Amino acid sequence: MPASLARRAVPLAGALAVLAACSSPPEVPEQVRLADRYFRDNNAVARQGPPAQEAFFRSTQHPDFRGQTCELGDMTVDLDPALPTLRPDPGFAPSEAGPPRGSTWVVGVEVTTRRGGEVVGQQIGSLHLVVLDGRMYGFAPCPAA
Repeated sequence: MPASLARRAVPLAGALAVLAACSSPPEVPEQVRLADRYFRDNNAVARQGPPAQEAFFRSTQHPDFRGQTCELGDMTVDLDPALPTLRPDPGFAPSEAGPPRGSTWVVGVEVTTRRGGEVVGQQIGSLHLVVLDGRMYGFAPCPAA
């Protein structure tokens, strides 16, 4: 490469690097990334049926509240979050036992319950999640029959 061309290429490469850095998407906060994954995983297992979803809820139940789960029977629960509403909720306590260990978050969700693939209930509410040791935990829902 001729020296004059090389001298012009260096500033151009630098300018391109700056533009690339400016156009990169902002980093997604850990709690948003973990919450998104939690909801996607939940809805994937819901499509597999109640036994798979019960196993998911058992495995993601906050460790301090493992004994507080519900049987789904023949129902599944789809959770559609409004992730931009995710916010800290340090005062949340799911029972008289007090607040869970970890960083507690609350998010608005649309909850759809299904029986045999047919919608039997729908509501909008809030759902609490907890980040503990780099993992997202929840509190298993107990859908009404």
